[in-house]
Amino acid sequence: MRSEASTVAGLDQRLLAILACPQCKGKLQYDTQRPALECGRCRLRYLIRNGIPILLPSEAEVMPTATY
Repeated sequence: MRSEASTVAGLDQRLLAILACPQCKGKLQYDTQRPALECGRCRLRYLIRNGIPILLPSEAEVMPTATY
């Protein structure tokens, strides 16, 4: 019997664990407010469309820097 893998935004948790930023190879975090993966180091947001992460730096959104 096959067990169902746990998913986030339609993506398998095991896949999320191994995905890395294509630009800096850093860890990606899932943004719960929108379907996207974010790289804190590069300040890039990779959108997830139809359950597929678009990991192209040219398609990524630049995240605003925090101001304190």
